[in-house]
Amino acid sequence: MSEQRTETKLVAKPFLKWAGGKSQLLPVIMSAIEPLVSETKTFTYLEPFVGSGAVFFEVMQQYRDKASDVIINDRNEDLMLAYRVLRDKPDELIGELETLKKQYTSSKNDEIRKSLFYKIRDEFNSRKADSVQHASMLIFLNKTCYNGLYRVNSKNHFNVPFGQYKNPGIFSGENLRSISQLLQNVHILNKDFTELISFPGHREKTLVYLDPPYRPISKTASFNAYSKGVFDDAEQRRLKEFCDRLSKNGAYWLLSNSDPKNHDSADTFFDDLYSGYYIERVGARRSINSRASGRGSIKELLISNFKK
Repeated sequence: MSEQRTETKLVAKPFLKWAGGKSQLLPVIMSAIEPLVSETKTFTYLEPFVGSGAVFFEVMQQYRDKASDVIINDRNEDLMLAYRVLRDKPDELIGELETLKKQYTSSKNDEIRKSLFYKIRDEFNSRKADSVQHASMLIFLNKTCYNGLYRVNSKNHFNVPFGQYKNPGIFSGENLRSISQLLQNVHILNKDFTELISFPGHREKTLVYLDPPYRPISKTASFNAYSKGVFDDAEQRRLKEFCDRLSKNGAYWLLSNSDPKNHDSADTFFDDLYSGYYIERVGARRSINSRASGRGSIKELLISNFKK
């Protein structure tokens, strides 16, 4: 990478609102990562569950001159298509978003806006639009749906209702262009996480950050429908086996998940599953919940194969 590029400061923030986004935990996550990357000239970076990309963006903004090989992945095909469009066609995407925003803001009538929302939702679920239009509809729906939630049913249809926002901040062209620059030369994949075991290289230090769909902390807090597949306890165990393989391959990994003890002090699922690794409990705040009473302070887990 050129000197000019490494010296230019890019400020990029997540372009989607995503349940479980890591913006609030960035300081503690980055403080754990910093000792690993500060002492090396280059490193490989892998995120198997990139989601809205808060940690990815922060790593790239702070260490893109050192990140020689970067791979982001998610099973949500709509999300990863949006990342590819952002990387390759940012101006076309911004143009489509400007059109959608103009259509939405041209009327103050909630019924007209609601009708537009469901029309676009139907078009999105038909999957007949080109990649740029599809990505723009994803962003539009995310910013105008109820509570900024992304949820799909078993048919992979987005089914979140209209949000009735008066003046939603649908997008920032400056932010999208900054994201596009950070995504240059990044491998953008749509695979099962186990297929990524061969990607971390052995030429240099490899850092893997894992932010899977969280294990529900109660019977009523069961949302993890980011894609049509279900991420249940069997998947959590499969992920732990993946982490074991990463360790065997010499990679450093840091994993986030919910703390079952928020609801049941006797629930030691993760304490038992990752008993051979380092487990830290950190404070967090739930921001997406159907009821305001459910948006409170909780503990989350940071699990790693290295001592922080």
